[in-house]
Order: sequence, then structure tokens, then C-alpha cells
Amino acid sequence: MTIMNSTVADIPEIFRLYKLATDYQKITFPGNLWPEFDQDFIKTEVLENRQFKLVIDDQIACIWAITYNDVQIWEEKENDDSIYLHRIATNPDFRGNNFVQIIANWSKAFAKEEHKKFIRMDTCGQNDRLINHYKNCGFNFLGMKKLKNSAGLQAHYQDADVCYFEIQL
Repeated sequence: MTIMNSTVADIPEIFRLYKLATDYQKITFPGNLWPEFDQDFIKTEVLENRQFKLVIDDQIACIWAITYNDVQIWEEKENDDSIYLHRIATNPDFRGNNFVQIIANWSKAFAKEEHKKFIRMDTCGQNDRLINHYKNCGFNFLGMKKLKNSAGLQAHYQDADVCYFEIQL
């Protein structure tokens, strides 16, 4: 198992995994689905080395992205002292390997290298199973609320209840 930055050549697989993740969301937690993401948006993440992949046996098993600030989602809690995890998507062939725990552990080392004090993530909707999974992976559940201003954010944030998670280093 290897964690590395995604490349431009990975973009078709990234979109395939997003589509499969959205299909899975339709079954497990309908109502708050990921939108179809913009190709340029994802390409920018890749070029800025903010899109990552976990590779097993030369296959992409899981992907995720990070940001270094997230003021529109974290609002007054934004502190420029965090990395933010976004869009964790698992290849169905590798489901059940608890990649969120692996990503949480990787994030701790990555955040320390970046001189950050927090790892944060969010999810939309009150999905108790997912909330408990994130808690079991070491994230503190900070609560849920509606965003004050979701203009310009991806469609799944529009009028959604947002759950907040954090690991303090």
C-alpha cells in the first residue's frame, strides 16, 4: 500500500471513483449526493498536489483531496492552522479496508510536516453510521449546522446540514 499525489493521468479514474461513490450514496444515504464535479476543479487540485491516492497492487484503491483553508464551510472556526480532507472515495473492489483510518493516520503526519495543528473534515446530512465511523477513526464530532453562505460551493452544500469533524494534533 502506497500513498502518493494523484497525477493528471489519474483524472479519468478519479471521476470514475466519484461516480461509483455517488451511486453508492444513492443506495446508502439518498438525498444528499455529490454533484458531478468540474474537470478543471479536479485538475487544479491535482496540479497543486492536493489530490491524493492510495495504491494497492498498482490499482487506485482510494482517493481524497485536501485544502489548507475552508472559510466558507468552517466560517468563524477557520484558523489557518488546519488541513481539510474532502471527497474520500473508495474503489468498490477495496471497500471494507477502513481507509478513513489510514487517511486519518497519514493526515496526522502530513499536517505535522505542514506545521498545522488540526485535521478537519465535513460531511453533509445526518448520516449516523458515517458520523460514528469518523468518530471511530479518531475524529471528534463537533456538531451540525447549516452554512450561513453556501453560494459558490458545490451543489451538495446548498441548504444542507453540515457535520463537522476534527482531530487536534
